[in-house]
Amino acid sequence: MSLSRNTIWNLAGAGLPLLVGAATIPWLIGRLGVERFGIVTLLWAVIGYFSLFDFGLGRALTQQVAARIGGEREREIPGLVRSGLRFTFLAGIIGALILAVAAHPLAFSALNVSKPLQPETWYSLLIAAVGIPLATVSAGLRGVIEAYEHFLSSNVARIFLGVSIFLFPVIGVWLHGPSLVVVTTWLILSRVASTLLFWYFLWRLPYRKLGRLPVEPGTAKKLLSFGIWMAVSNLISPLLVNADRFVISHMLGAGLVAFYTVPFEFLVRLLILPGAIGTTLLPRLARSHTTDPAHARAVFRTGLKITFLLMSGLAVTCSLIAYPLMQRFLAPGFASQSIGVVLILSVGIVINGLSYIPYTALHSMRIARPVGILHCVELVIYLPLLYVCVKAGGLEGAAIAWVLRASIDCAGMFYFYRRFTSNAL
Repeated sequence: MSLSRNTIWNLAGAGLPLLVGAATIPWLIGRLGVERFGIVTLLWAVIGYFSLFDFGLGRALTQQVAARIGGEREREIPGLVRSGLRFTFLAGIIGALILAVAAHPLAFSALNVSKPLQPETWYSLLIAAVGIPLATVSAGLRGVIEAYEHFLSSNVARIFLGVSIFLFPVIGVWLHGPSLVVVTTWLILSRVASTLLFWYFLWRLPYRKLGRLPVEPGTAKKLLSFGIWMAVSNLISPLLVNADRFVISHMLGAGLVAFYTVPFEFLVRLLILPGAIGTTLLPRLARSHTTDPAHARAVFRTGLKITFLLMSGLAVTCSLIAYPLMQRFLAPGFASQSIGVVLILSVGIVINGLSYIPYTALHSMRIARPVGILHCVELVIYLPLLYVCVKAGGLEGAAIAWVLRASIDCAGMFYFYRRFTSNAL
């Protein structure tokens, strides 16, 4: 399949569930009430965040399997897949146990839930823990499927999961009434069904017809090492993305947060596009780096050009239409407060989008440690920088700090890409 068609499937996998969510969330809020629905969003976030306990093994499997397809070590793939999926399951069990232990203090203290809903929240968190191994195993299954560039299959399962996360709670509430336990149970059912769908698509892959060879000694260790550094990046990235709103709330007051987060949340959704392009490029780059480095560089340049053109066009368009749209649909005075944030962040979104391509290329070469260290350094630099910029420039200062952080990230990714590709020549 072509890169463009694969990218379209990846965009559909990320974007269609958002449309379903926009249609179902108002109904859920009306039936559950504001507090119960707020707890549901926390459950979505908890299951999503704890799925990071796959330790990046899904992406690691994509790289390792894709690098072996069609080569002398292709018969190692069955053993590699088995080892990788075993790791993801065990990691998911660890995550589930941690959530189960944390459920009581979260429900009765940390989340500040009203007393009548505390027992219900506790039971829901315990049920949600069951979904963690399902989420981590699904990440591994998806990684293997995408190594073969079967993005249609992968995204059918992703779309089903994304849509069912919103639709299944609606079905549960409609059948059984407004209960957090009911909603969480149906969320787990959606995870079970999507995991079975991923298994079905895995079962159809050609590697199952290969004769088995023992995996090269040390491969499992390399897989886990790559995955752990991936997990470091995955754990720090949400902090880099969300720290600004908490600093704004602390320094400027919660009343100003929306003037920053509304344009930010809209613009950051545009990063679905380079994310989809990166997902498409990963298996192809992993295979090309081992068989045809010149082709790998050509694929890299193509992905970079497409990303730059698309993200630049979207950023310019958003800058032009943001003010009239905010004037038309948001509260009076919102546009004048937020337009500076929009213009600054539009530049940052282009820079951040470009960094996805060298980030993907580095992972395709099984290089995750420098990326993880870079993200740690960014966090150390970004937090004091954010404080200084917000103090000096308010909301626009926060946006400038975010763009500077994105620029450091982008420059670091390109530096490491050039360094490691030069060494390979």
